[in-house]
Amino acid sequence: MNNNSKKLTLTQSQKTMVFILSMALFGMADLITEIVPEFAVGPIEFSVSYFAFIPLTLCILFEPLYAALGACFGEVIFADLLMGDFGGLGELEGFIELAIGLYVAGLLVKDPKNRKQIAIAVLVGVGIDQMLSSVVDISKVWIGIENLEAVPGLPKSILLLEGISFVNEMVITGVIFGLLPTLYLVPRLHGKIEPLLGIKPRQKLKNSSMVDIVTPKLIVTSVLFAFIAAISEFMSEMDINFGVWEPDFLDKYGLGFIWIGVLAAGVIFAGVLIFMMNKVDKKDKKEMEKVAV
Repeated sequence: MNNNSKKLTLTQSQKTMVFILSMALFGMADLITEIVPEFAVGPIEFSVSYFAFIPLTLCILFEPLYAALGACFGEVIFADLLMGDFGGLGELEGFIELAIGLYVAGLLVKDPKNRKQIAIAVLVGVGIDQMLSSVVDISKVWIGIENLEAVPGLPKSILLLEGISFVNEMVITGVIFGLLPTLYLVPRLHGKIEPLLGIKPRQKLKNSSMVDIVTPKLIVTSVLFAFIAAISEFMSEMDINFGVWEPDFLDKYGLGFIWIGVLAAGVIFAGVLIFMMNKVDKKDKKEMEKVAV
């Protein structure tokens, strides 16, 4: 079989490095979004939910599953736990929704040089995350778990508000901080960043289309996890919650405390790069020694 038609396989240590790299980078970026100004017009907020291009680029270039999980854990560890703003069980909803979106986006790209595939993958990935979030929010209002204060007495207004919010997120998070940077970064980084980590670049999968990932297993698994995400959010809204960690570090020390988290994520990121580059150098030296002998 042609090597170009084979899927990229990584060792367990390489998958772990991808996980830690994604965790540190996205955790750092998520902290920075905390200091980005927000604007609101009535009940509609205009803000950056997350820098989508960072985890999306990693999911496309490397192992999608480990890059997606790493990004989600990075948000929990650096932006939530370290900042003293962890909502316990309720955080599971956002974790699962983002993980599904990023994972599917990474699977969709069969050729990292194909800008059309990248564009579709980015919009689908962010769209899944935002769509699942909107469905859960609408369900909470219709079921009666959460009250809608925007337009009292008009239940259908939640559809309008969530629709506007969805479009807003797709434009800001999906296009401005997702599509455009990812389209620029992926083709330029492909084949250049992977060797630094001792990983072979992903090759174009021949005789394979984007729709090949839509398998019954993926659909059933995604629906199951989406259901778990919704239930966890419903339980949180009904005060059936646990694991909450809110010591109010930001209230005590101010926004400057965020830079402690950024520094911690930066140290981990640098450590991963140094470790992997040293590992690659040692491997190259051994190969050169074998050739010399």
